[in-house]
Amino acid sequence: MPEAIELITNGTEICMRSRFRLHKFTSNSKEVVESIPVESRAKEIKEIDLNCDLLPPERVFGVEWNIENDAFKFCFILKDKPLTRRGILSTVSSVYDPLGVAALFLLRGRRILQLCKENIGWDDAIPDELRMQWEMWRSELPLLEMVEVPRCFKRKGMVSLKKIELHHFSDASTEGYGQCSYLRLVDTSDQVHCSLVMGKAGVTPLKPITIPRLELTAALVSVKVSDMLSRELRYDELEEVFWTDSNVVQAYIQNDARRFHTFVASWVQQIRERTVPEQ
Repeated sequence: MPEAIELITNGTEICMRSRFRLHKFTSNSKEVVESIPVESRAKEIKEIDLNCDLLPPERVFGVEWNIENDAFKFCFILKDKPLTRRGILSTVSSVYDPLGVAALFLLRGRRILQLCKENIGWDDAIPDELRMQWEMWRSELPLLEMVEVPRCFKRKGMVSLKKIELHHFSDASTEGYGQCSYLRLVDTSDQVHCSLVMGKAGVTPLKPITIPRLELTAALVSVKVSDMLSRELRYDELEEVFWTDSNVVQAYIQNDARRFHTFVASWVQQIRERTVPEQ
């Protein structure tokens, strides 16, 4: 808490030197909120009694932050849209999921949208077989509001960390491909805690493509996510492990002798640079 209070104080003073007022602060710690002058607090917490009132939720980068539970959750207004390609696109795009927590669920919606592209105009009614799939998916969409993701990766009660691991899992099928990354923390008392950090998913192209190439695509996505997370998490001595159930992908990565097609060779090289230890 002292670090947060010091950061707010110093940040405010630095901005004031350039006559820029930094304000509208909020925090999941009532101790930090109490240290902030009332006029510099967020509008929603200016009038509340910190001794008995709950901290109200806040919007952060398009995501709702449940400050009291210190967790992110989905919050959206589901509007009635016509059963057309345009209406489906509008509904699917209304769910903002930067961390990819609902990537697998949203993949189904994107798949339906993709299947609508064949000989169907933007404002034409979708076929009956897709209508049933869409109505079922849309009926399940409000359930996302029940999902909460803890903001902090470190569980309460954990002491100093002795091991930090980032595990990347990638997979693919005929309908889609994707990956998910988990942070595994081990403290000095051997407590272990795992958290989902990020997920990504994409629909399989309508143009026929082999499962091995889709698996390779998913592995490449894992590598790109790894590169971004290793910079953003800023952990010292971070150990990374990449997982795939594809023997073909493993053979691609380990093969030094065979020459591949240009784009396969490029993907394999990018994966090798990140995953294969230097000899």
